[in-house]
Amino acid sequence: MALMVAEAASMTRPLRVLMTADTVGGVWQYALQLAGSLARRRGAQVALATMGAPPTPSQRREAGSIPGMILHASGFRLEWMSDPWNDIALAGQWLLALEDQLKPDIVHLNQFAFGPLPFKAPTLLVAHSCVVSWWQAVHGTQPPPQWDRYREVVRAGLAAADLVAAPTRDMLMSLARNHGCGGTGIVLANGRDPQAFEPGLKRPLIISAGRLWDEAKNMRALERIAPDVAWPIEVAGPTRSPDGLLWRSQGLCLLGELSAGELARRLAEASICVHPARYEPFGLAPLEAALAGCALVLSDLASLREIWGTAAFYVPPDDHDALAAALKELIADSDLLSRMSQQARAVALRHSDVAMAAAYEVAYSTAASAAGVRLRALAPLEDKQCAS
Repeated sequence: MALMVAEAASMTRPLRVLMTADTVGGVWQYALQLAGSLARRRGAQVALATMGAPPTPSQRREAGSIPGMILHASGFRLEWMSDPWNDIALAGQWLLALEDQLKPDIVHLNQFAFGPLPFKAPTLLVAHSCVVSWWQAVHGTQPPPQWDRYREVVRAGLAAADLVAAPTRDMLMSLARNHGCGGTGIVLANGRDPQAFEPGLKRPLIISAGRLWDEAKNMRALERIAPDVAWPIEVAGPTRSPDGLLWRSQGLCLLGELSAGELARRLAEASICVHPARYEPFGLAPLEAALAGCALVLSDLASLREIWGTAAFYVPPDDHDALAAALKELIADSDLLSRMSQQARAVALRHSDVAMAAAYEVAYSTAASAAGVRLRALAPLEDKQCAS
């Protein structure tokens, strides 16, 4: 637990956040979006401590464009990588030294392993995914004993944090089932800036995005059905895994890893976004696509239904015939395609970056209260500033 302190911040200076992130997944874009939104709303200062791999030149340019954010980069291995524990210990020492140097008002952890560290500031731990639930979804079984230490680390991190959050209720329930998180966490939905993903002139084109090497993204399903679908299918995302394996495909147009701006341009032109994932605690790719005016064809997962309700088509992850049929139905009916794209965008607009930042401000104050700290840097804003 965070240590008790008398006052966390003064009203005369902006909120200071020490936030962890990784450079090999969706947490990277989530962290940049949140840091930028907090800066615009509050003038917040975010120190982003990254792990997993050194940031690429493109990522460094992205980080440099975020007002009020300073990047602290490392190459420490992440808790879900092979034999990461020495790196985890070193990363923990590094984070404690950063806190001592920066004196943040809140420590926002996006990994489990650092929950038990003796931070002085209150801690919010956000569970974006976990290996146990990933393994269950992808392999249909419990992880083998080699993941027992990971389980212990996750449980300890959840127990030690002042406040636990996840992007969907479904993910919170998964934490309770698999790690004994007692249901006291909160839902903090992800958000994106609607102005960054505007609809454009639509083409007869289907798009998908994600880490192609991740079995959970189930991109082979698209490869299977591509020959039966009239429109081309473009897939954006990294093709090389952290351990160096290269994902190859036939029948799909592989775009590679795109900058945020280039991905937005591709989404603006696409008419349909297909997301066949076996595992998805939230899904930034469908959110970005919906903001850009794409109709959604999603895997029938509880987390995705929680977000999108009736604003998407749902198909079982491994039912290739149903996946092809859903795409063909949208392609053949322009009125249906238009209606579904409008419904998806209406839902997506509720998940704006402003709404996300406002929810996180409340969460930071809640974490501080749990630690016996008052965050005076988070004095209430006027209602018009809090609107999503």
